[in-house]
Amino acid sequence: MMEETRFVLNEVDVVVKEDPTKRLLDVLRDTFGLISVKEGCGEGECGACAILVNGQIMNSCVTPLGNIAGQHLVTMEGFSRTKRYQELKEAFEMAGAVQCGACTPGMIFASEALLNSNPTPTEEEIRDGLSGNLCRCTGYNMIVKAIKIATERGDHLW
Repeated sequence: MMEETRFVLNEVDVVVKEDPTKRLLDVLRDTFGLISVKEGCGEGECGACAILVNGQIMNSCVTPLGNIAGQHLVTMEGFSRTKRYQELKEAFEMAGAVQCGACTPGMIFASEALLNSNPTPTEEEIRDGLSGNLCRCTGYNMIVKAIKIATERGDHLW
Protein backbone atom coordinates (compact mmCIF):
# COMPACT_ATOMS: atom_id res chain seq x y z
CA MET A 1 0.00 0.00 0.00
CA MET A 2 1.46 3.33 -1.06
CA GLU A 3 1.60 6.14 1.50
CA GLU A 4 3.25 9.53 1.65
CA THR A 5 6.20 9.74 4.01
CA ARG A 6 7.70 13.15 4.77
CA PHE A 7 11.17 13.65 6.20
CA VAL A 8 14.23 15.87 5.88
CA LEU A 9 17.03 14.36 3.79
CA ASN A 10 20.38 16.14 3.79
CA GLU A 11 18.68 19.39 4.85
CA VAL A 12 15.96 19.16 2.16
CA ASP A 13 12.29 18.50 2.94
CA VAL A 14 11.16 15.49 0.91
CA VAL A 15 7.97 13.51 0.37
CA VAL A 16 8.06 9.92 -0.85
CA LYS A 17 4.99 8.03 -2.02
CA GLU A 18 5.93 4.43 -1.34
CA ASP A 19 5.05 1.37 0.71
CA PRO A 20 5.97 2.36 4.31
CA THR A 21 7.38 -1.13 4.91
CA LYS A 22 9.96 -0.74 2.12
CA ARG A 23 13.54 -0.70 3.38
CA LEU A 24 14.92 2.80 3.79
CA LEU A 25 18.13 1.62 2.10
CA ASP A 26 16.23 0.89 -1.11
CA VAL A 27 14.41 4.23 -1.03
CA LEU A 28 17.66 6.15 -0.52
CA ARG A 29 19.42 4.34 -3.36
CA ASP A 30 16.58 3.84 -5.85
CA THR A 31 14.51 6.98 -5.34
CA PHE A 32 17.24 9.47 -4.46
CA GLY A 33 20.29 7.89 -6.15
CA LEU A 34 22.39 8.09 -2.98
CA ILE A 35 25.20 5.62 -3.49
CA SER A 36 27.06 6.14 -0.21
CA VAL A 37 24.39 3.99 1.44
CA LYS A 38 25.48 0.46 0.57
CA GLU A 39 23.95 -3.00 0.84
CA GLY A 40 26.33 -5.11 2.89
CA CYS A 41 24.81 -7.84 5.02
CA GLY A 42 21.16 -6.78 4.75
CA GLU A 43 20.74 -7.65 8.43
CA GLY A 44 21.94 -4.50 10.23
CA GLU A 45 25.21 -6.09 11.32
CA CYS A 46 27.92 -4.55 9.13
CA GLY A 47 27.28 -0.77 9.03
CA ALA A 48 27.65 -0.40 5.24
CA CYS A 49 24.15 1.08 5.08
CA ALA A 50 24.63 3.48 8.00
CA ILE A 51 23.09 6.94 8.03
CA LEU A 52 22.43 9.51 10.74
CA VAL A 53 18.85 9.97 11.94
CA ASN A 54 18.50 12.95 14.26
CA GLY A 55 22.26 12.68 14.88
CA GLN A 56 22.21 9.00 15.83
CA ILE A 57 23.63 6.22 13.68
CA MET A 58 21.03 3.91 12.13
CA ASN A 59 21.25 0.96 9.74
CA SER A 60 18.99 1.73 6.79
CA CYS A 61 18.84 -1.89 5.61
CA VAL A 62 16.64 -2.88 8.56
CA THR A 63 14.67 0.35 8.88
CA PRO A 64 11.25 0.57 7.24
CA LEU A 65 10.55 3.83 5.43
CA GLY A 66 7.53 4.51 7.63
CA ASN A 67 9.73 4.61 10.75
CA ILE A 68 11.52 7.78 9.66
CA ALA A 69 8.49 10.00 9.04
CA GLY A 70 9.23 13.50 10.33
CA GLN A 71 12.88 12.68 11.08
CA HIS A 72 16.09 14.38 9.92
CA LEU A 73 18.27 12.02 7.87
CA VAL A 74 21.85 12.59 6.77
CA THR A 75 23.73 10.41 4.30
CA MET A 76 27.41 10.75 3.46
CA GLU A 77 26.42 12.93 0.51
CA GLY A 78 25.02 15.49 2.96
CA PHE A 79 27.54 15.02 5.75
CA SER A 80 30.48 15.46 3.36
CA ARG A 81 29.61 19.17 3.11
CA THR A 82 30.37 19.76 6.81
CA LYS A 83 33.50 20.83 8.66
CA ARG A 84 33.17 17.79 10.93
CA TYR A 85 33.31 15.49 7.93
CA GLN A 86 36.41 17.27 6.62
CA GLU A 87 38.12 16.82 9.98
CA LEU A 88 37.23 13.12 10.18
CA LYS A 89 38.22 12.56 6.53
CA GLU A 90 41.65 14.11 7.11
CA ALA A 91 42.14 12.09 10.30
CA PHE A 92 41.21 8.85 8.50
CA GLU A 93 43.66 9.70 5.70
CA MET A 94 46.45 10.58 8.15
CA ALA A 95 45.98 7.29 10.02
CA GLY A 96 45.78 5.19 6.84
CA ALA A 97 42.30 4.08 7.91
CA VAL A 98 40.79 3.98 4.42
CA GLN A 99 41.50 1.14 2.04
CA CYS A 100 38.68 -0.36 -0.02
CA GLY A 101 36.14 2.19 1.27
CA ALA A 102 33.18 -0.16 1.75
CA CYS A 103 33.03 0.46 5.50
CA THR A 104 34.08 4.11 5.44
CA PRO A 105 30.63 5.77 5.56
CA GLY A 106 29.59 3.59 8.50
CA MET A 107 32.88 4.18 10.30
CA ILE A 108 32.66 7.94 9.72
CA PHE A 109 29.08 8.02 11.04
CA ALA A 110 29.98 5.83 14.02
CA SER A 111 32.83 8.25 14.75
CA GLU A 112 30.54 11.26 14.45
CA ALA A 113 27.88 9.73 16.72
CA LEU A 114 30.53 8.74 19.27
CA LEU A 115 32.23 12.14 19.30
CA ASN A 116 28.87 13.92 19.56
CA SER A 117 28.18 12.09 22.81
CA ASN A 118 31.79 11.87 24.04
CA PRO A 119 34.32 14.33 22.55
CA THR A 120 37.27 12.71 24.38
CA PRO A 121 36.69 8.95 24.30
CA THR A 122 39.16 6.38 25.59
CA GLU A 123 40.40 3.67 23.26
CA GLU A 124 37.94 1.23 24.81
CA GLU A 125 35.08 3.68 24.25
CA ILE A 126 36.18 4.17 20.63
CA ARG A 127 36.23 0.43 20.00
CA ASP A 128 32.81 0.10 21.62
CA GLY A 129 31.51 3.00 19.50
CA LEU A 130 32.67 1.25 16.33
CA SER A 131 30.90 -2.00 17.16
CA GLY A 132 28.36 -2.89 14.52
CA ASN A 133 30.68 -1.73 11.73
CA LEU A 134 32.71 -4.38 9.96
CA CYS A 135 36.02 -3.66 8.25
CA ARG A 136 37.90 -6.36 6.40
CA CYS A 137 40.94 -4.30 5.42
CA THR A 138 42.41 -2.27 8.28
CA GLY A 139 41.85 -4.43 11.34
CA TYR A 140 40.39 -1.44 13.24
CA ASN A 141 43.67 -0.21 14.76
CA MET A 142 44.08 2.47 12.11
CA ILE A 143 40.43 3.49 12.48
CA VAL A 144 40.87 3.85 16.25
CA LYS A 145 43.98 5.91 15.56
CA ALA A 146 42.01 8.12 13.15
CA ILE A 147 39.41 8.90 15.80
CA LYS A 148 42.15 9.76 18.28
CA ILE A 149 43.67 12.11 15.70
CA ALA A 150 40.28 13.72 15.11
CA THR A 151 39.82 14.35 18.83
CA GLU A 152 43.24 15.99 19.01
CA ARG A 153 42.84 18.10 15.87
CA GLY A 154 39.07 18.63 15.92
CA ASP A 155 39.19 22.30 16.94
CA HIS A 156 36.42 21.69 19.49
CA LEU A 157 33.95 20.58 16.81
CA TRP A 158 32.42 17.96 19.08
